[in-house]
Amino acid sequence: MIVRTLEEIIGSPTHVKGDVWESRRLLLAGDKMGFSLSDTVIKEGSEQRLHYKHHFEANYCISGRGEVVDVKSGKTFPIAPGTLYALDQHDEHILRATSGELRLVCVFYPALTGQEKHRADGSYAPPAAQGEPLR
Repeated sequence: MIVRTLEEIIGSPTHVKGDVWESRRLLLAGDKMGFSLSDTVIKEGSEQRLHYKHHFEANYCISGRGEVVDVKSGKTFPIAPGTLYALDQHDEHILRATSGELRLVCVFYPALTGQEKHRADGSYAPPAAQGEPLR
């Protein structure tokens, strides 16, 4: 059994930050669950273009407001507490935090290792390139 608190993650090596986001990674590949789980905060007024070509991602909003744009269709979807959006087709997308900090519970498959860095195209490297064996 794995039991962790957000309090023990904040300020630890699994508390990862970018210019407009921070991700408190509660479960990672090393936990051998097959997926990772993060508590992520996106800064109000920010916009990120992302494209997880090698991962599936599901996000559940617990606070703040924003929107996600499907780049392929151009369709914009509002995000508010209680909203889920899932990138089930490796969807290229734009994520905006429009009112308050956008706080999301994020699940990635395959699991993140905790060492990922966004590449110029908004993706992470394939898991095998990060040293994580594919299952």
